[in-house]
Amino acid sequence: MLFKSVWTDEAPQPVGPYSQALKVGPWLFCSGQIPLDPKSSQIVGVDIETQAQQVFKNIQAVLSAENMSFSNVVKTLVFLTDMKEFSQFNRVYELYFSKNPPARSCVEVTALPQSVRVEVEVIAFQPNRD
Repeated sequence: MLFKSVWTDEAPQPVGPYSQALKVGPWLFCSGQIPLDPKSSQIVGVDIETQAQQVFKNIQAVLSAENMSFSNVVKTLVFLTDMKEFSQFNRVYELYFSKNPPARSCVEVTALPQSVRVEVEVIAFQPNRD
């Protein structure tokens, strides 16, 4: 099975030895995104809602690089540093997944890179268009 690394300047560049995403056939496995501005590499916002909005902008950029959108997402994994912010996060999440929301896991973690409040990774699927 062939696979390829996915890169776009519209999302933050990885800070380690990993790809923004990996395309495997019709599947796209996106690395976790944190609220980094892709132009300045600075953290965007201090509150969960502002940070979540930037995370989803970054995810959208990676999906777009493979001609996909949020409607192609079948699974999300959400990392929060404070589960008390779950409902505030969900307000932003629902803006991107209002119809046919994907399967999801959400876990609280002790810490995330650069002390951000949220990280999200997604798996997307694009059926053949023959």
